[in-house]
Amino acid sequence: MHADYADTQLSQLAAAIAEPARARILCCLMDGHARTSTELAVVAEVSPSTTSVHLAKLKQQNLVKLMAQGKHRYYQLASSQVAVALEALLSLAGVPKAKFVPNTPSRLRRARTCYDHMAGTVAVQIHDCMMERGWLLTSASDDPAYTLSAAGVSGLQEIGVDVSATLKLRRRFACSCLDWSERRPHLGGALGAALLALLLQRGWLERDLDSRALGISQPGAKALQRLFGIKI
Repeated sequence: MHADYADTQLSQLAAAIAEPARARILCCLMDGHARTSTELAVVAEVSPSTTSVHLAKLKQQNLVKLMAQGKHRYYQLASSQVAVALEALLSLAGVPKAKFVPNTPSRLRRARTCYDHMAGTVAVQIHDCMMERGWLLTSASDDPAYTLSAAGVSGLQEIGVDVSATLKLRRRFACSCLDWSERRPHLGGALGAALLALLLQRGWLERDLDSRALGISQPGAKALQRLFGIKI
């Protein structure tokens, strides 16, 4: 019975991938960026209503996941395992991955505020660096909340973030926040706000007078490279 069940599951999964519109959606999401159903409808070359049906099928087979960010709904590949499997199939097919090209103005795309924390390319790179160092710990579920590892506490305190005071605030401590322009996570929550406040206090970032854009000072560029390996 287990063999029969495996055969059935495999055939259903293959059928979900094999449909041309759904295959285009999956290939589009291979770059790790999230997209709306409207954007994916253009990629899939079908109507928005048909795209919704395709996305429901892909979600049912655990190939994509839905994320809510304010009033918006975004889709991403469900896991790195899905990406690995698709990568192998693309390799067999000899098809290169498409590159994500954002249309956000370059100044806003590089660094800006997102409520009380930092967003943009630099913020995503800081988030990625913290993840690679093992500073941020995720739960087993789809909960976007983060906790800090011992290395994370130590590393952030060395930078100058008051982790203890941030933990005492009556709000979510840390979480992933989907970046509007990059469509990948940056750091939100009280910890993200504390990090932005520190960067502003030290003059490494500078607020724009009439927009959400953040300027990066020369000392700030050097600090970001030294602390997070980011080249401005």
